[in-house]
Amino acid sequence: MVNVAILGFGTVGSGVAEVLTTNGGLIDKRTENLVRLKYILDVRDFPNSPYQSCLVQDFSVIEADPEVDIVVETIGGATVALDYTQRALRAGKNVVSSNKELVAAHGYDLLQLAKENGVNYLFEASVGGGIPILRPLNSCLAANALSQITGILNGTTNYILTRMIHGGLTFEQALQEAQEKGYAERDPSADVDGHDACRKICILSALAFGEHIYPKQVQMQGIREVTLADVAYADSCDYKIKLLGRSIRLENGTICAFVAPHLVSGENPLAGVENVFNAITVTGNAIGDVMFYGQGAGKLPTASAAVADVIDLAKDLNTSRHNAWGPGAEDLVVSPDILVSRWYVRAMTTSRAARSAFGEISLMARSGAPEGEIAFLTNAMTEPQVREKLAGMKICALIRALD
Repeated sequence: MVNVAILGFGTVGSGVAEVLTTNGGLIDKRTENLVRLKYILDVRDFPNSPYQSCLVQDFSVIEADPEVDIVVETIGGATVALDYTQRALRAGKNVVSSNKELVAAHGYDLLQLAKENGVNYLFEASVGGGIPILRPLNSCLAANALSQITGILNGTTNYILTRMIHGGLTFEQALQEAQEKGYAERDPSADVDGHDACRKICILSALAFGEHIYPKQVQMQGIREVTLADVAYADSCDYKIKLLGRSIRLENGTICAFVAPHLVSGENPLAGVENVFNAITVTGNAIGDVMFYGQGAGKLPTASAAVADVIDLAKDLNTSRHNAWGPGAEDLVVSPDILVSRWYVRAMTTSRAARSAFGEISLMARSGAPEGEIAFLTNAMTEPQVREKLAGMKICALIRALD
């Protein structure tokens, strides 16, 4: 028998309990073992819960129980969750996590701690919700030298941008709607300012390129400044605005990882990813481009990924899953300022001045544009080069383009 303890009985934790019990017979058959939920840890009381008999409020009960084989951490954050994860690993228990903040900040140390104690630390649910991505990176794509990861990694921002594109809502209106539907938190900064996508691209980069990437190394720009004017100009040239997390391995071995809004060409599959869905494109030298698509958040999709890790472990608790990467370095990650791409510019100037500065440009149009406002796409260049050419002009928006 394999006994499981869940830390945290919120949205994801309750989902894990539901999947474990609802699909218990199927899970037992696939693991050729009996997988049973023994504990649920939470500081709150749930007197009417069907899992009342499993609830405990003291982590040491789980820590000291030798019958607990797998701990599923769904608490979130990197304080209490870090303490409990470290203690569980030291107690010889395998840990499964949905906690992107914890993995992005402390993944290397926790993987080392798991190895030292002869157990595993798995976190499929920390990046793509219900999208299987980490295991394919480790196994299905293992024959490839990976060079790039580009993804729509946050369902909340994708929903907001979708409603701006198709519903004509302002950012503020779309955000309020997302909050009313439960897609966005009361404090939406982790989503709309890019922190959530940043943590996910860190984890993806570490698995793809073999070295820990820390959130503080990743430049972030969110979507608060995106306006309906930008949406309209983009649409006029068959582009869609998306918040992307990107990580590119350069020829010298350094990694350019960043999060920013992009104008995505309608010919790119990422342009068609809408609402709360996520998509991740991975580029390998043998396979080319592959895309993973699905619901990137939510109770049951995320729980599904966590339970998939539980099933993997329950098949053989004594097998190492070889989930590891190097410690990283301060000079490993470089600024996206070196990347060459086309740029969308919205500025208060004249087309003549823009052509004088940039040479050939692709002008864009929208109805209701104020006098003196123009928008255009540049030829490929770096951001510093763009800004140098825009000196003296009033810049309203500057967004990288992805064809």
